[in-house]
Amino acid sequence: MASKNKKETPLMKQYNAIKAKYPDALLLFRVGDFYETFGEDAVKTAGILGIILTKRGAGSESEIELAGFPHHSINTYLPKLVKAGQRVAICDQLEDPKQTKTIVKRGVTELVTPGVALNDEVLVSKSNNFLCSVYFDKSYIGISFLDISTGEFLTSQGNAEYIDKLLQNFNPSEVLVSKKKRSFFNETFGHDFHTFYLEDWVYQTDYAYETLIKHFNTKTLKGFGVEDLHEGIVASGAILHYLGETQHHKLQHITSIIRIAEDDYVWMDKFTIRNLELYNSTNNNAVTLLNVIDKTISPMGGRLLKRWLALPLKNVDKIKQRHEVVSFLTTESSILQKVQNHVKQIGDLERLISKIATGKVNPREVIQLKNSLEAIVPIKALASNCTNESLKIIGDTLQSCEVLREKIKETLNEDAPVNVLKGNSIAVGFSSELDELRNLSKSGKDYLDSMLERESERTGITSLKIASNNVFGYYIEVRNTHKDKVPEEWIRKQTLVNAERYITEELKEYEAKILGAEDRIQAIEQQLFTELVGWMGQYIKPVQQNAYLIGQIDCLCGFAQLAKDNQYIYPVIDKSYDLEIKEGRHPVIEKQLPIGDVYIANDVFLDRTTQQIIMITGPNMSGKSAILRQTALIVLLAQIGSFVPAESARIGLVDKIFTRVGASDNISMGESTFMVEMNETASILNNISDRSLVLLDEIGRGTSTYDGISIAWAISEYLHEHPAKPKTLFATHYHELNEMTETFGRIKNFNVSVKELKDHVLFLRKLVEGGSAHSFGIHVAKMAGMPQQVLHRANAILKKLEQSHSSEELTDKVKLMQDDIQLSFFNLDDPLLENIKDEILHTDIDTLTPVEALMKLNEIKRMLVKKKQA
Repeated sequence: MASKNKKETPLMKQYNAIKAKYPDALLLFRVGDFYETFGEDAVKTAGILGIILTKRGAGSESEIELAGFPHHSINTYLPKLVKAGQRVAICDQLEDPKQTKTIVKRGVTELVTPGVALNDEVLVSKSNNFLCSVYFDKSYIGISFLDISTGEFLTSQGNAEYIDKLLQNFNPSEVLVSKKKRSFFNETFGHDFHTFYLEDWVYQTDYAYETLIKHFNTKTLKGFGVEDLHEGIVASGAILHYLGETQHHKLQHITSIIRIAEDDYVWMDKFTIRNLELYNSTNNNAVTLLNVIDKTISPMGGRLLKRWLALPLKNVDKIKQRHEVVSFLTTESSILQKVQNHVKQIGDLERLISKIATGKVNPREVIQLKNSLEAIVPIKALASNCTNESLKIIGDTLQSCEVLREKIKETLNEDAPVNVLKGNSIAVGFSSELDELRNLSKSGKDYLDSMLERESERTGITSLKIASNNVFGYYIEVRNTHKDKVPEEWIRKQTLVNAERYITEELKEYEAKILGAEDRIQAIEQQLFTELVGWMGQYIKPVQQNAYLIGQIDCLCGFAQLAKDNQYIYPVIDKSYDLEIKEGRHPVIEKQLPIGDVYIANDVFLDRTTQQIIMITGPNMSGKSAILRQTALIVLLAQIGSFVPAESARIGLVDKIFTRVGASDNISMGESTFMVEMNETASILNNISDRSLVLLDEIGRGTSTYDGISIAWAISEYLHEHPAKPKTLFATHYHELNEMTETFGRIKNFNVSVKELKDHVLFLRKLVEGGSAHSFGIHVAKMAGMPQQVLHRANAILKKLEQSHSSEELTDKVKLMQDDIQLSFFNLDDPLLENIKDEILHTDIDTLTPVEALMKLNEIKRMLVKKKQA
């Protein structure tokens, strides 16, 4: 922006006044055929878009940075700015520059932010683009999610852990928070979100409630089932307030607000969601569960599948309904194929109807909506005639929207253009006035041809030519050789080198008629299209309902396709507490195997009376973690309504899934890895229920061996003795934990079997009963390419350690060695020996890992070898 000591031009004065109202946004300022940015905005814009940064008024008092692009390129450049996390205010010319002698009136017509976008280039078809609002109260935190592009509006409230989980589930593009809670939000939920801070007064109960009932045109919120969610209501009201602030006032498509009922869905904390890699992964190239199971065809199905995966069901009857549909579709292959073929013809119904509500739809999209609704008709017939009850209900509920389809068909041309101003949008026969004007416009060429023939004959000029330009419209061109034959009534307008151009009264009259017709055609087409879009507003709810039902059918067809392609089976879900999986497979890993390799399937049985906790030992890389994760994923797939990768599965309903995987997580919050591990494990122990599934992988690895064993033992004991008796799989490399079976009746030892060959070990990846005898860390080191010298030394050390009677005795021996070294070196003056003495004496044996010990030995050996060589 221009500083105060700079001279302001009238244009920059107008720009600065508008920019002052939107200090947090990049202002795209329409100047003629360009959108321009100035000052700091220009520097940012040029950097993000890779366009040239220049200066306006270079060298003058009003010099300022400038970057711009043609207005018709807005759909190319706007998404790049928004995806870079910018809020963009679009400032348009509000009047025709030809109609004013002063500066053109301008104003912001839309504010596009990461969470408020209707632009197809910004949106991802199979993902929601959620705007989120978080409200902190004394006891609870309220949260709300709104996708303006689909009209979905959801709310909930709870403690920080629950809100954190929802943020992970819904992955909002932008989060609104009160300015006063800025630092508190960052402390609680981290810095990973695009946040925007609203004034504190927006987060007021009365204001939020009034905003919501005014929008929905109701007297209360009881009909939506959110009346008692006080914190959720405040968060939701703030979202609607923000939409008003960003110039989004046409919100007819936001027809309801839905409660995310915590008690209806399986609880998974954010660590579990991350560890199981359901739909995101910390590794860029990793394949997620969603990548493998998503066989949906439509954008609605793709978005709904993400929701189902985020919120698995806890209601046995609802789960069985989904399974029965999948079972029916896997059996009835022809129906499955027919439905899928029709779903392929359906566009993004939710986003198309939202564009109608917001007035941002074009003629081609309306035709797409009509074609999509036509594709629903055969799906409705197929579903209604099914023997499966759930599909019959969907078929009966789908609406054919015949009146809407017919109205579009009779109003618009099938090949209507994207831009209504290009003409030919309205169908022939819809408007008699439009048809007449079009005929007049089309007959123009014939009229000119006959006029040319007549005038050539009359004047005897054979080379006459009629054409037009932007300066003086239609004209007659006469070559200089014939100019003496030109009639007196023709008016000369232009002299060229070889010819002269004339106009006639007849030509001027014709021009007025034709140009008037073209202007009128454009005005009528625009008016008729606007009327059609306004009339279609009454169909928002039926089309949204169709979109949701097609999303459901698409998801269930996707599950059936998944089952057929990968030999998944129908899981039995009951109200018991047992978990019995025969020949279970990991859905993601089995798809990543080299061609020809077979995934080694495994059985898992857990209950609350005989085998509550399975202690899995075995070397690293043997597949312990895969068994843990596949158990969770099989349960998860079953409870979202999918078939599962196994020979058979009987699953007593699970209400919470907890996973805690090793000490390999990021520690960006500044806590030690071990502290992070312990916090997360404590969260599990404080929230377990009798239907929980707990998966612990290498707990205690982040501290010294003896601390680690003690903690892992104590955790296992706590889970065994807890009244809830949660079903638990515990993978560990601490073989000492195998001794727990002697004391605790419901703990059983299993190991992932290996076959020892002469000079290496073969991982069989099969889970067998019994504890594993010893570790295979050195074999793993060999596979990883560790130098031979290190491997030989490690084997020698291992043999010595195995000969010691107990780990306590070993510790005592090491400490005696330290004392001996101290005595031996005490009176020696050699600086090298002094260094070695310091290295050994300052080593904490209790916290030293095997790899660190090897590195330390190698370091001392190098020092001694150097001494010897010297």
